[in-house]
Amino acid sequence: MLKARTEILHWMAEQVLIEQAAAEMGIVLTDVEVEAALAQIVQDAGGEEAFQAQLERNGLTRQDVWRELRAELVSVAVIEQIVAAVPQTAEHVHARHILTDTREEAERLLAQLQAGADFAELARTYSKDESTRAAGGDLGFFPRGVLLAPEVEDAAFSLQPGQISQVVESSFGFHIVQSIEREPDRALSPETLRWLRDQAVAQWREALWAQATVESYINQSP
Repeated sequence: MLKARTEILHWMAEQVLIEQAAAEMGIVLTDVEVEAALAQIVQDAGGEEAFQAQLERNGLTRQDVWRELRAELVSVAVIEQIVAAVPQTAEHVHARHILTDTREEAERLLAQLQAGADFAELARTYSKDESTRAAGGDLGFFPRGVLLAPEVEDAAFSLQPGQISQVVESSFGFHIVQSIEREPDRALSPETLRWLRDQAVAQWREALWAQATVESYINQSP
């Protein structure tokens, strides 16, 4: 029971924060817009009589639905604005890497590369990254903010085409990174754009709560 109360209070607090953020963004939702959306819900339910029957079965009133619908529409409008701010193009780098379990092995492979060994061939032979090993360690084109190992991403963007990094440590192990080419303004793939938009919304929510001061008092008795 206490958990349910806490979740309800969290939802209510978040809605207040979203309403405030919406106002700061210049988002205005009129009662007419809410009524129009509610009318569509009533129609989808099979008409007014069927809608009222649903309300009774769920212990809700029309005003309950109206309030929840308004909160949902405001949230959608805010998210749409956040998503729209994510650019559809970005600087990309095309890189490849070799992943090893130990620094010693990475240093040994780096010495071979510096002596003229073929990067792709060493990756196919020694890399522990099964998802890229067969392709010679090729990571493809990617923008900032998408690789699971940010250290590899940072190394790739710090290099000029053709350059090879020093040994880079990440939570996955030890990497050697080679930059192949760069494009300053390449279109994001649909998957990457969707992921970056999801990240933008998640980061916005985190910032929303981080900047808020919320006090809740919950009766501990059942």
